[in-house]
Amino acid sequence: MAEQIRIAIAGHGNLGRGVEAAVAKNPDMRLVGIYSRRPPEQIKPRDAGTSVYEMATLKEHTDAIDVLILCGGSKEDLPLQGPEFAALFNTVDSFDTHARIPEYFETVDAPARANKCTALISAGWDPGMFSINRALGEALLPDGATYTFWGDGLSQGHSDAVRRVEGVAGAVQYTRPIKEAVDRVRSGARPTFTTREKHHRECFVVLQEGADAETVRNAIVTMPHYFDEYDTTVKFISAKELARDHHAMVHGGFVIRSGNTTPENAQVIEYALKLGSNPEFTASVLVAYARAVHRLNNMGRYGAVTVFDVAPGLLSPRTAAELRAELL
Repeated sequence: MAEQIRIAIAGHGNLGRGVEAAVAKNPDMRLVGIYSRRPPEQIKPRDAGTSVYEMATLKEHTDAIDVLILCGGSKEDLPLQGPEFAALFNTVDSFDTHARIPEYFETVDAPARANKCTALISAGWDPGMFSINRALGEALLPDGATYTFWGDGLSQGHSDAVRRVEGVAGAVQYTRPIKEAVDRVRSGARPTFTTREKHHRECFVVLQEGADAETVRNAIVTMPHYFDEYDTTVKFISAKELARDHHAMVHGGFVIRSGNTTPENAQVIEYALKLGSNPEFTASVLVAYARAVHRLNNMGRYGAVTVFDVAPGLLSPRTAAELRAELL
């Protein structure tokens, strides 16, 4: 077997733990380190033999890492970490604030390109797998309309955004697709929806002691890019209820392209995911793209890239010949 790709993790929350599990399932990779802002003694790796370091020491380990997978949040972590680490390492991240992706791409591209690194941004399932299927649907059915529905499930990025609101001690956020909207699209119709006509957002929040509930509620429902365009319900619960009732991280969704090849022939394409663990599946996507990033960098493809720039064959551990013989 060829030399293993050396993977490191920056950030050890739910996503970082998912990356640990995913790397273990890929024989062509090995985990060389976990880097965290928490003291190393507070981190418990899946494999007791995995080295744990303080995040500040990453700059000392540039020669030991082939691809660094960034597992921080999109609201505050990645906007700073993405450009910083793209100047030092090949990176993969899951930046998921859709409206800010073009801006984020530019901030990562310059340092990566200047230092001959390859930085793949916004991987995961949306953005990521759903993005690819939106692009495919439009290319295959140019006379049509594309619809994306998320849920029913827990959103990591939105939950993280709620937890960062002042006065919040803990929180989760669920995205609920509106059934009537889904049914209309699946029928082959091409309805026009506002953002709030497709999804409802539901937040379960534990308040910090002394925090004002209405102030917190208002900060959540008016948050740009996350909640301001949706009908959002905020429910305040105890820490015990949060731990008991909201520990599962199921999610999913679907992309539908409804179109016509001729006036009399309607065509509907649907790609769907049903996830038992949102962070573990997202991590699996990041790890597959880490393989692609390693290969792209070896080819001399420097700078920021997205899932649109990566051929599917680069994600697979199989050779091109094996793919032609067994999957084509």
